[in-house]
Amino acid sequence: MSNLGQFDSDFYQSNYTIDNQEESCNDSTAFGNLYGSRKQQADEQPQPAFVPPEMLMSSGYTGQFFQPGSNPDYYSQSPYIDSFNEEPPLLEELGINFDHIWQKTLTVLNPLKPADGSIMNETDVAGPILFCVALGATLLLAGKVQFGYVYGMSAIGCLGIHALLNLMSSSGVSCGCVASVLGYCLLPMVILSSGAIFFSLQGTIGTVSALVIIGWCSLSASKIFISALDMEGQQLLIAYPCALLYGLFALLTVF
Repeated sequence: MSNLGQFDSDFYQSNYTIDNQEESCNDSTAFGNLYGSRKQQADEQPQPAFVPPEMLMSSGYTGQFFQPGSNPDYYSQSPYIDSFNEEPPLLEELGINFDHIWQKTLTVLNPLKPADGSIMNETDVAGPILFCVALGATLLLAGKVQFGYVYGMSAIGCLGIHALLNLMSSSGVSCGCVASVLGYCLLPMVILSSGAIFFSLQGTIGTVSALVIIGWCSLSASKIFISALDMEGQQLLIAYPCALLYGLFALLTVF
């Protein structure tokens, strides 16, 4: 029993007494009084009145404010400004010239107009892509989904005409130039496919119209090729394979 009493006394032994509890209560009360007195003093202090900025400016500093000035000589001598001004326009960098596109279009629409060889020798694919999409769109409006045939025959025809022209001409020609000329000369075929939207071409009138359009396209293409490649006297030799190519597009349009 003595051991048990000793264990209880050791277990409940603590340094905390009632005097310590009263001292901590007194400390907290004193801190609260101190905080309350400080808050009351802050409330009793007068708040600063609103002063307009005009009065501050008039009664304050009377000197001059620093205003940085621009130096035109710095901008005139900057190499970045000169390089920016010397950059060509974006359309020119992409190879798109609307003036040349319009001149090539007029050359195709008028087979009797002489072609400018310097312009026709350019590799311009903006107009041909537009006319190919227009041909496929008009065929689609006529109820014929022929986009794959249009693109496939265009690619094969460009490769064939390119090989033939390189054999016939001494100067040679690029594949891009051939694709550009053949694409521009698709414009009369777009006119024929537009007519197929409103009336059927499977008849005498449609056949005659198709033959006229084939001759129109081949004559315009051969005229441009001989002017760009200096192949005088060989227009009929170039017009024949071009007529075969455009005849395939006419078959797609009529049937």
